[in-house]
Amino acid sequence: MFFVPNESNRREFLSRSTKAIAATSLAAAIGVKPALGNVHVGGSETIRVGLIGCGGRGTGAAMDALRSDESLELVAAADAFPDRLQRSLEGLSEEFPKKVKVTADQRFVGFDAYKQLLDSPVDLVILATPPGFRPLHFEAAVKAGKSIFMEKPVAVDAAGVRRVLAANAIAKEKDLVVQVGLQRRHERLYREIIDQLQNGAIGDINFTRAYWNGEGVWVRPREESQTELEYQMRNWYYFNWLCGDHIVEQHIHNLDVINWLKNGYPVKAQGQGGREVRDGKDFGQIFDHHMVEFTYADGSTMLSQCRHIGGCWSSVSEHAHGSKGFANISDGVIFDPKGKEIFRSTLERDGHQQEHRDLYADIRAGRKIANEGDYGAWSTMTSILGRMATYSGQEISWDAAINLDDQLANTDEIKTIDDPAPVNPDEEGFYPVAVPGKTLVDLLHKKPS
Repeated sequence: MFFVPNESNRREFLSRSTKAIAATSLAAAIGVKPALGNVHVGGSETIRVGLIGCGGRGTGAAMDALRSDESLELVAAADAFPDRLQRSLEGLSEEFPKKVKVTADQRFVGFDAYKQLLDSPVDLVILATPPGFRPLHFEAAVKAGKSIFMEKPVAVDAAGVRRVLAANAIAKEKDLVVQVGLQRRHERLYREIIDQLQNGAIGDINFTRAYWNGEGVWVRPREESQTELEYQMRNWYYFNWLCGDHIVEQHIHNLDVINWLKNGYPVKAQGQGGREVRDGKDFGQIFDHHMVEFTYADGSTMLSQCRHIGGCWSSVSEHAHGSKGFANISDGVIFDPKGKEIFRSTLERDGHQQEHRDLYADIRAGRKIANEGDYGAWSTMTSILGRMATYSGQEISWDAAINLDDQLANTDEIKTIDDPAPVNPDEEGFYPVAVPGKTLVDLLHKKPS
């Protein structure tokens, strides 16, 4: 059992972890070599972009990129499924007929499609497959010397987080651009309100709240011709080895805001969750509600809620409470202790677009671009820590969680759609689901005996 608390100093732990990661065999395998495809361009020089993962978020990220820079072109695309690649390129070509230049020989399909794209002449790659593949693809992109925009989360388990951190250490040595799709960090309203709070607008911040409560997302029913692996890939949101549960895939945005505000990460978490309405076979493994109490190194706490149940109170927001007042961070409003409004931001919230504007504007200007890989990994790990707490019903320390050796799937070994799936249903068609108080988190993904 891995739930033994370890209350080592947080900064000491980060330092120790960074040194350990730098010494891993992964770093040696990748090697520190001069950047092969890093982007340092100006004026009207074309930036050639490749898209790995052509689903909804990948297509959206490509659209945001194409809108952000006049001389940017999409020149290559890769996906596990030909129909998704085709549909994505049709939509992008209709919207940007002069900027989508993906020829037939630059359209790559299959589980090794990412390798073929990384061997092609692209300057920057967008990584937007289901997050379970992110550590593998990020590591390969760094090895290829490409600059990278990768969607969140960057992993679904602690082993994946450590892999991303190790690869990102090499990316920094190579001076590669690494941006993570935690777009609130690029929204002008958020930047203004976080600056206000970090500079004492509400005094010492001792309590924060974060919410992603809504009705949930799509379900894609099983088709008769699908293998088990294809079904899970098509319905990826409901399988932990692909998605990480919605606390990881979606609620990470809100958790990242609090980490940003606190300039740190929790040292422990405890919580509860379950499946109140997701009781059918189509809902795979994930919960429909999580509530977590995170504790930071300074003793302050964050209350975190995320829920996918219709007809309930909905909110996607973050809040901070301090010794001199409180704030609705997502609305950009600060109040005094009696509830009187004392500040309201008038700046915009357009994060998905703004993060790409910032990225390509910095590239054009030749400005040093802050590497976002580490905080993307730490906020991903915060989300995973929350999932571990709700799945197990235990209080779990950060150190115990980040050092867990197990992984939900070895995506390196998946080669074809006919390969075995990492998790399988029982005889009645139900998948293994956590039971708080009974489930060992590191055993959850195992096939039922």
